[in-house]
Amino acid sequence: MQGETIAAIATPPGEGALAVIRISGAKAIAVADSVFRGKEIPSQAEERRVLFGRIMGADEAVIDEVLLTVFLNPRSYTGEDLVEISGHGGPVVASRVLGAVLAAGSRMARPGEFTERAFLHGKLDLTRAEAVMDLIGAQTERAAKAAAGQLAGRLGAAINTLRGEILEAVAHLEAFIDFPEEGIDPESGEVLRKRMESAEGHLGRLLATAAEGRLLREGISLALCGAPNAGKSSLLNQLLGFDRAIVSETAGTTRDTIEERASLGGYPFRVIDTAGLRETEDPVEREGVERARRAAETADLRIRLVDAAADQGPVIPLFTDELVVLNKVDLVKDRSALPSGIPISCHTGEGIETLVAAILSKVTGRNAGEAEPDVTAINTRHRDCLRKAQCHLGAAIALLESCEPPELVAVELRSALGDVGEVVGAAGTEEILGKIFSSFCIGK
Repeated sequence: MQGETIAAIATPPGEGALAVIRISGAKAIAVADSVFRGKEIPSQAEERRVLFGRIMGADEAVIDEVLLTVFLNPRSYTGEDLVEISGHGGPVVASRVLGAVLAAGSRMARPGEFTERAFLHGKLDLTRAEAVMDLIGAQTERAAKAAAGQLAGRLGAAINTLRGEILEAVAHLEAFIDFPEEGIDPESGEVLRKRMESAEGHLGRLLATAAEGRLLREGISLALCGAPNAGKSSLLNQLLGFDRAIVSETAGTTRDTIEERASLGGYPFRVIDTAGLRETEDPVEREGVERARRAAETADLRIRLVDAAADQGPVIPLFTDELVVLNKVDLVKDRSALPSGIPISCHTGEGIETLVAAILSKVTGRNAGEAEPDVTAINTRHRDCLRKAQCHLGAAIALLESCEPPELVAVELRSALGDVGEVVGAAGTEEILGKIFSSFCIGK
């Protein structure tokens, strides 16, 4: 319940220099007074001034020496009275401090409850609240930058601008609904249609960022496939920038899939090194080959490595939409006879940058040198809301062009307005809020 005072450890589990315990709610300062002993008590201290003291247990035994800061409502993260206690980072001592705080009159916070309260008190809209977890979970600098932009309110501002455009169209229609005998004259209808089409274009531009958002938040799985000794493990090491996989001239060295995370062009990748694809009687290697095929079939992108130094004819595709890469070109004297593919050498590093550029072009749909998107990319929830809004807006335009009554047009526009509002939480339901904040970590 929102009226209750909540508490939780806000720092990650494990040993560290510091652990932060948060308390938020109407009784937050009273709880702090109950457990804190120092020259000043929290309820009489100047706001945001750091106090030094000790946290005491129920038996008045010292639990930890801490720094305590008070944030008064509404100038706090949650919009409520909030206290942060910074103590030593051991898991036992942090748990004991939290236990004392809970015993003094607070309850354990649910995952995401601090940020949920920030939303409910108008400190954040839903897009900014979601950006908090995007920023925490960012795996690359590009993802962190996009999350920071969303946290700063860029997406929320774009959504509110879109809502304003649709609201203006609704208001325009209200005049004709109030005076039905007048009808919508051609000139006014044209102005209204252009306004609605402008909103539709704005919607389309936001929806176009969904793919970028998926890449940044979920990453891309990249499977390295090919015959034994084609250089898959060597390429894995090149992409990672360190030696992760064993490289050997002996065929069949890789028996199982090896997965590692890499950042390519600022996007998070899950690179999968697979066993060499060939017919074999060895039951262990055969299982590795089967796993390699499954990994390749489920990956977002498949790189087919070919030994360019081997005597072979045209490359026969193994998988649909595979990216053919010709390795060991440093051993090839006449490159004019090479089959079609991207020439590289894992031994010398030749062509690796070209390969990375081709991978990025494949997954982003942008060519090298093409301008990168300068907007905060939407997530799956935003996309679903905006797609529904797009359908209602398209229906409204069609009804207007068919000279249907303004009431019917207005129904579709109001539905579109509600769908867009869901993105920032203006039309959010309790079920939607519960689903969003349950994915947060406890203490945030």
